[in-house]
Amino acid sequence: MTQLWDLSGIQPNRDIVMPGETIAAMFWNAVKQRGPNVWMRQKHLGLWRAQTWNQTATAVSEIAGGLMSLGFAKGECASILSNTVVEWVWADLAVLSCGGVSNGIYPTDAASQVQYLSEDSRTTFLFVEDDEQLDKALEVRDQLPGLRKIVVFNMEGLHDLEDADILSLEALRALGRTYLTQHPNELQQRVDACRPEDLAILVYTSGTTGKPKGAMHLHAGLVYTVRGYNSLVAQNEQDERMCFLPLCHIAERMGGEYFALYTGTKLNFVENPETIPENVREIAPTVFTGVPRVWEKFYSGVMISLKEAGAVQQAAYAWGIGVGTEIANRVLAGQAVSTWLKFKFQIAQWVALNNVRKLIGIHRARFLVTGAAPISPDLVRWYLALGVPMLEVWGMTETCGASTGVPADRMRPGSIGPAAAFNEVRLDPATGEILVRGKNVFAGYLNLPEKTAETIDKDGWLHTGDVGVMDLEGYFRITDRMKDIIITAGGKNVTPSELENDLKFSPYITDAVVIGDKRPYLTVIIMIDQENVEKFAQDADVPFSNYASLTRSPEVQALIQLDIDRVNKKFARVEQIKKFFLLENQLTAEDEELTPTMKLKRKLVEQKYAAQIEAMYL
Repeated sequence: MTQLWDLSGIQPNRDIVMPGETIAAMFWNAVKQRGPNVWMRQKHLGLWRAQTWNQTATAVSEIAGGLMSLGFAKGECASILSNTVVEWVWADLAVLSCGGVSNGIYPTDAASQVQYLSEDSRTTFLFVEDDEQLDKALEVRDQLPGLRKIVVFNMEGLHDLEDADILSLEALRALGRTYLTQHPNELQQRVDACRPEDLAILVYTSGTTGKPKGAMHLHAGLVYTVRGYNSLVAQNEQDERMCFLPLCHIAERMGGEYFALYTGTKLNFVENPETIPENVREIAPTVFTGVPRVWEKFYSGVMISLKEAGAVQQAAYAWGIGVGTEIANRVLAGQAVSTWLKFKFQIAQWVALNNVRKLIGIHRARFLVTGAAPISPDLVRWYLALGVPMLEVWGMTETCGASTGVPADRMRPGSIGPAAAFNEVRLDPATGEILVRGKNVFAGYLNLPEKTAETIDKDGWLHTGDVGVMDLEGYFRITDRMKDIIITAGGKNVTPSELENDLKFSPYITDAVVIGDKRPYLTVIIMIDQENVEKFAQDADVPFSNYASLTRSPEVQALIQLDIDRVNKKFARVEQIKKFFLLENQLTAEDEELTPTMKLKRKLVEQKYAAQIEAMYL
């Protein structure tokens, strides 16, 4: 593990480690170089199953052959409706190897959304994970005349299905084997015919302010960006990482699948979303990218475990984290760490901190990466005090993922770092909006030239919608989304994300939406952490019958008020939260209030809970 005071093991790499000017070419070059090495592992029925690059190549070539045998043409679109599984990667790489366009659909999307996304992308082949996802496709199939075939990854419960336009992945691979025997050179010809300027993937925005927009990424942009990622924080074939975020989201598609393809990093697929904590401990990734929700959850778990620990364990942790914090403060200040302090940290690791890291599963991690949403600076400092650097990156779908990043040797919690070397980033002098320009910027929105023109100006600058500030050393800090800045009735400008991030540092709060635009004071809607609040209620003998009654209990209300009081102390009186409301519904990724990365949708929450909001201003 990288030592807290020695970050030399995290160095950028600007060399081209895998040739290829398209994702397809890069993949097949990687197969030639790394053939017998393990690339992916997936847990199924309690067992980890490894897959080499050669085995991946066999699956990809057979799927590609099957698609070609069914008439899949260069430039056509195929969509993938599935959770994050190995078969997702197979299908994606097969489509790209055929010269097609690959599009992902969130497995939490409703049938109507599947219809819209398939129609807008002109999907001709649809890959679905299982019977649940197939049901959605069948519900809208009659409204999709361009859809020719549906391919099912997992046929459990569907063996008696007889439908000429539905086939299993195994059946498609069988077709492919036959086709490739008859046409041995066609797949290579397709790969060779794929050009850098060809459209490669579509990544649809979450659609919180209207229908989702399909961001178009060309092969050239994907290859350019994935090479650039290695100049932020390099990975290699000795690294292992988890693959668990949605692959149709730009973060996992680029930072997971394609970055691992480029660097040779092993990809470990979790069994299912519920087993992530257990799987992290089993995998012990050396590189770990997550969203703030993940890091907050791990921190909460440690805090709850500490409350159950004995006095000696609590004291050992308090001393150990104190030593780690002392070193972290010196590292962040650019100061030397004395030999004595290093020695104390070695003892702190042995006494407490190693156990904390093992409890989370980050004991082998060289570094952690956080992105996709703002994170509390205090949380970044806590992981650093454990001895694991957490590097914040910032970007969006339209920038092909990360566009800025905090360097490992110059960390600044609360900052998203300077511009990555592969693109330009600046502030609009009039509005403070963050603008990005570079080859990583997307090619535009599918079928929406007007929206594209609104987003990318005539000089090629992408208008991100994020507002920020930049210090003298070029470090950026997000202050908020342009549309989210609150101006109270008294004219005070408030950036809600700062309050929300501090609230989410609590083990009892999963998410928060601060309200107050054109209002006399600030209020907040809070989503509690069900597991931790239930544990609190059980330990305190607080009676509750269901989730709603839990949120209404006076003891839970008082518990949350304590956290609000804690946060309020950091802000001026006009920026303090006066009242709060706890969501009484237990939300999951399938609920419309949450994005696929489990963030509350601000505008939708404000609309849906308008009555509760108004009640806080009576």
